[in-house]
Amino acid sequence: MKKLIPLLFLGLAAIGLMLLLNACDDNKADSGPSPQTGAGGSMARFAITDNTLYIVSKQSLEVYDINDAANPTKAVTKNMGFGIETIFPYQKNLFIGAMDGMYIYDNAKPNAPVLLSKYTHVFSCDPVVVQGRYAYVTLRAGVTCRTGTAFSSLDVIDISDPAKPQLIGSHRMDSPYGLGVSGNKLFVCEGDKGFRMMDISEPKVPIQKHFFHEVPAYDVIVRDNRLLVTGKDGLYQYKYDDSDSLEYLSKIPVL
Repeated sequence: MKKLIPLLFLGLAAIGLMLLLNACDDNKADSGPSPQTGAGGSMARFAITDNTLYIVSKQSLEVYDINDAANPTKAVTKNMGFGIETIFPYQKNLFIGAMDGMYIYDNAKPNAPVLLSKYTHVFSCDPVVVQGRYAYVTLRAGVTCRTGTAFSSLDVIDISDPAKPQLIGSHRMDSPYGLGVSGNKLFVCEGDKGFRMMDISEPKVPIQKHFFHEVPAYDVIVRDNRLLVTGKDGLYQYKYDDSDSLEYLSKIPVL
């Protein structure tokens, strides 16, 4: 199982990349600039905004100009210390998850992001997603990146001032991995236990509506009322609606 999970993450990342590239094609006819192109999972290590590609390694953020997609050129490398894990672009900012916190970069100049702040938390794995003035971060206990007796949680962070992020709520979870957000829905993957559908009509106070135990879930992409979920043995696609019902659509097996 431990050997399989990275392959599933890679599969979800590949699908995320296809969504990103398809979105690039879809936006070609759009006359206005798009701050964020496409969609990716919360545990992604790459992201695209307009004609810029971002890749995070364990210690750095690398920025590439992809105006000429066949010949990408590196614009800059930002050294960030250690434990860098995920990246999530939102509007004119980049939110980068690290084992000891969340970095917020001003991305007004895509080829030259500028560090605004760092929200520091206990040492942990921490995928992050953002919507409006709030960031949602999962912190998972009982793993290499969070040893000891610390509990797992879903943290809600006020980022209305990106230079001064503030924790406004922390909610107990079982063993959270990736997460995804769209409208008033927040989906939190709980590994072998499945995934939660949460109502964030009041963004500061997520309320669980359902806990789907049928499919182990490690990361999720939310797009157009569809979920792409990394399961135990493949990638699962679901459809959901405002009534909180969930409809299974398809599966791409990973052998």
